[in-house]
Amino acid sequence: MKEQREEFLDKNIAFWQPRTSRKLTSEDARLMTERVVDFLTILAEWEAKASPAQLSPGDTHAP
Repeated sequence: MKEQREEFLDKNIAFWQPRTSRKLTSEDARLMTERVVDFLTILAEWEAKASPAQLSPGDTHAP
């Protein structure tokens, strides 16, 4: 499990590192992952609360 976690964080560092001049750490990668998950959770909550009239015309994801 720890090996998978480290591999996941290494992949995140590899993705984000080219976008910053600062050397990223495993803690940075963990925080970025946490924040992306939080952001996507909020978007999902907003979508779930949206009425069908608020959805885009082509959107088939009715709450």
